[in-house]
Amino acid sequence: MSQSPDDPNLAGPRQRHVEMGVAVFMMVLGAITIFGSLKVGIRWGAEGPKSGFFPFWIGLIIVGTSGFNLVRAYATPNRKLFAEWGQIAQVLKIVWPMTIYVAAVPWLGIYVSSAVLIIGFMRWLGRYGWPLCLGIGLGLQVVIYVTFEKWFLLSLPKGPLEDLLGL
Repeated sequence: MSQSPDDPNLAGPRQRHVEMGVAVFMMVLGAITIFGSLKVGIRWGAEGPKSGFFPFWIGLIIVGTSGFNLVRAYATPNRKLFAEWGQIAQVLKIVWPMTIYVAAVPWLGIYVSSAVLIIGFMRWLGRYGWPLCLGIGLGLQVVIYVTFEKWFLLSLPKGPLEDLLGL
């Protein structure tokens, strides 16, 4: 028998708390935008608006609407379950490797980082054999290299391996 998301016995964060957390996070991002805009200028200059004019107003809108969402989420007695911890764990199986991938691109280059990510995902989550994982993970990097570097003449971030190979 399936349980209702309104069941208070289910383990996991409640929708109300997640909404409040997202609202606070967005308010912080909006405040950072406002602060940065104030540093570069928000007034109207002789040549038109200064570079912080539009970001300042966008940041103000973000802070205002996020504040409204925070108050609304706080005032609404919503006990509905956002997700169970097991479901969040499934999402984190994708989020953490992707975060590491993004952090690794400046250091290892996009080709090595992408190959490791694809091979890792195929092996860990897909449970494919090593020959298929290596073939697709490495072969796809060759296709990406030829497509972007040779055909489109776009240079993608490279790391020490590409420098060693002279690519």
